[in-house]
Amino acid sequence: MTKIASLYSVVLDTPEPKALAEFYAAVLDWKITRAEDDWVTITDGGDRRIAFQLAPDHRPPRWPDPEHPQQFHLDLLVDDVDRAEEQVLALGATKAEYQPPDATDFRVYLDPSGHPFCLVWED
Repeated sequence: MTKIASLYSVVLDTPEPKALAEFYAAVLDWKITRAEDDWVTITDGGDRRIAFQLAPDHRPPRWPDPEHPQQFHLDLLVDDVDRAEEQVLALGATKAEYQPPDATDFRVYLDPSGHPFCLVWED
């Protein structure tokens, strides 16, 4: 089978595109490369990008509540999870109240717009 397409970007809905872009730019050490009122893009300087789209009526997921599913999440690889946790919390993330009991290589957090993301490490 031949490739049909290449991934261009991942887009997150948010009521505050610039604020959420700034959060992930700080977490990933990426740069904002496009900023409009309703759309902000960050990149790693290469082909990887995440965009943030204005969604005034955005209702954040309530993970792990199936009535308000997460829909997707980002897994972010870290070297030192405790240090990374301090840093993302200082940037405005919150640690998810529920942590899967069998989680031995990741922790779940919520970004400032309520999207779940995981800090993942390799043992």
